[in-house]
Amino acid sequence: MEKVTATDFADGTTLIAINRPDKRNAICATTAIELQQAFAAFDAADSQRVAVVTGTGDAAFSGGADLTNIPELWRCIPTVGITTEKPVIAAVGGHCVGGALVLVMMCDLLVAAENAKFSYPEAAVGFTGGMIAGLAARIPHKVAMEMILLCKTLDAQRAYHVGLANEIVPTGQQVERALAMAREIATFSPLVLRTLKRFVNEGVLPQGPSERMARANRDLAIVRDSADAQESLRAFKEKRRPSFQGR
Repeated sequence: MEKVTATDFADGTTLIAINRPDKRNAICATTAIELQQAFAAFDAADSQRVAVVTGTGDAAFSGGADLTNIPELWRCIPTVGITTEKPVIAAVGGHCVGGALVLVMMCDLLVAAENAKFSYPEAAVGFTGGMIAGLAARIPHKVAMEMILLCKTLDAQRAYHVGLANEIVPTGQQVERALAMAREIATFSPLVLRTLKRFVNEGVLPQGPSERMARANRDLAIVRDSADAQESLRAFKEKRRPSFQGR
């Protein structure tokens, strides 16, 4: 069964869903790659203008990284492993934990169900990728540190009041509302949207050390996994000059 599903709609919106409800939509190694691939396909599709990312069911958007199959989490983080300049909206119901909080904090907008709960318990678990540091640039510093250092949970109301969530809706309606928001955005100028999102991400929001490292990993992975890299290996084995194509 696919761990991530992606549905393109004719109105220019795309719904990307983590599909592991039996595991609280935990992000395993395969899930991270499938999310990255789904976002890449969305970005490459000229007809698709806005994406909504969610988790299957209302109990959990995601329980975070699957510690039984630890992912390269950077792969599925918007603006880090995913370079799209198109708008991305998070639709969160239930628990949003750890790496999943990093994912939604890096989205452009967030619709929270009334039962949404946001937490980052890695200090208690003894594991972190460090990218959560960017939360302090997106909500008030002391609130971010409360979540990071004290492992406190924010409910939907407090998430809204501190600016993490844009809207709160009845549980079960978060995807519908996020898609309605996406449909409205899809009628606006794509060029303006891309430009302003790029200005915000590159010129306004700071990038922490883990985020910069993850971006470097992404760029190096593109080279490592390229057709040119494979051609280089073949040429070495065949004792000839490689013929590079730039891809």
